[in-house]
Amino acid sequence: MTDPNAHIQILDVTLRDGEQTNGVSFSWEQKLNITKFLLCDLKVNRVEIASARVSPGEFEAVKKIIQWAKSEGLHDKIEILGFVDFDKTVTWMRDTGVKVLNLLTKGSLNHLTNQLRKTPDEHFDDIRKTVLFAKEHDIKVNVYLEDWSNGYLHSRDYVIQYLNAISKLPVNRFFLADTLGVMSPDEVERAITDLTSLFPALWFEFHGHNDYDLAVANCLAAVKSGAKGLHVAVNGLGERAGNSPLEAVITALHDKTKYRTQVVEKEITNASRLVEVFSGKRISDNRPIVGEDVFTQTAGIHADGDKKGNLYANPILPERFGRSRVYALGKLAGKASITENLKQLGMVLSPEIEKKVLARVIELGDQNKTVTKEDLPYIIADVSGENLSVPFHITSCTVTSGIGVKPTANLRITYKETVYDSQGEGDGGYDAFMNALGKTLQILNITIPPLFNYEVRIPPGGNTNALVETVITWKREGDRQPIRTIGIDSDQQVAAIKATEKLLHIILG
Repeated sequence: MTDPNAHIQILDVTLRDGEQTNGVSFSWEQKLNITKFLLCDLKVNRVEIASARVSPGEFEAVKKIIQWAKSEGLHDKIEILGFVDFDKTVTWMRDTGVKVLNLLTKGSLNHLTNQLRKTPDEHFDDIRKTVLFAKEHDIKVNVYLEDWSNGYLHSRDYVIQYLNAISKLPVNRFFLADTLGVMSPDEVERAITDLTSLFPALWFEFHGHNDYDLAVANCLAAVKSGAKGLHVAVNGLGERAGNSPLEAVITALHDKTKYRTQVVEKEITNASRLVEVFSGKRISDNRPIVGEDVFTQTAGIHADGDKKGNLYANPILPERFGRSRVYALGKLAGKASITENLKQLGMVLSPEIEKKVLARVIELGDQNKTVTKEDLPYIIADVSGENLSVPFHITSCTVTSGIGVKPTANLRITYKETVYDSQGEGDGGYDAFMNALGKTLQILNITIPPLFNYEVRIPPGGNTNALVETVITWKREGDRQPIRTIGIDSDQQVAAIKATEKLLHIILG
């Protein structure tokens, strides 16, 4: 029989606390799409989508999300941060249709006396009035103990006094907030063990921040000590150093503790990419679990070890997250790196040619050139003296763009010795080129994968005529590994066009 205490509730705060990240503001459509994915695909238990009384736009966003949630029977999984203001927050929530209020209260004596300038009894009375007013309107209440970590460390008696008073009210859950990210795992464990022993009937959840880069460890300490829920944000979005990152917390929880969640691991990468695009906050390539490079082996000896029995694999296997292992090609590559990439391309070479390919890859790596799996057929053709015949060529392209000018592109393509001309307009020069290209590809009945990522690399300290490297990632639905193509030119748009042409060579080659 499964121990119900081993199941940890996950509240995702990406859309509320995560929106406090500098420069991040989600539209209502983005909030709705993220909410749908978090609840229906990723399977988090609850989602905190906004703060009450922020703006008319937020009001409308919440109404639309609630309308969708009601239609899906998920109404009770939508939560709102609100304030100790008697009737104002509750009235706002009643008008939007939200049924769960996460009430922001003071968890430290320092915040209470210096920010609110009230006594504990005055604050508790204000909370009581708001909670009871919410109950009258059929709204469930949880309470945040804001700055609880400092409150417990420096004014424990106040925290105990708070819990004694507020636990007598109709409050469902108590959120222990490390608002400033000041606690260590040992401190979290001691504090929550203390509170769960004093108040065994209360439902405690831990809300961590990552200022010391200890949020994941603190979450593990919290559940070990009796917390029944954790608050996380996709990609660790949040103010300052961010909130506890969903991707790492879930993985560590599943691998390093007896506790389990309902979160679907295979959807974690998709959730990360969705939030990355909508937030505009790029994650680092080496970010645990979801970074571009975390399942990439660069050293040839590691590729060799994997080939001989997964000697360099850890329990964080890429397949768990809908990804696959990648073997980088560069000056550190070895024979096994080449072999594994060729295997993914469905190619087998003679030992002599494979040795020459490896030598060329190392040579390019020494020149600080990026080599991808898709470059291997060209390198093979070069070192073997073969003529790699491709029937598709962009013979000319003129792109016009500028301030006050509608971007246009005029394109000439040669395909199987037939010439095709097309024109296109777009929101930018490359978009105009892609629209022109699309017209010809439609005639030729050629389909290319959707563009997944577009990155421009310019050498630091370079002149205005320096070579630009444009890296475009293309990904078809169902493909584990995307296609990356690279174009190099002193003109950024031409570099992107060359990268696109290379994609066509791969598809048609």
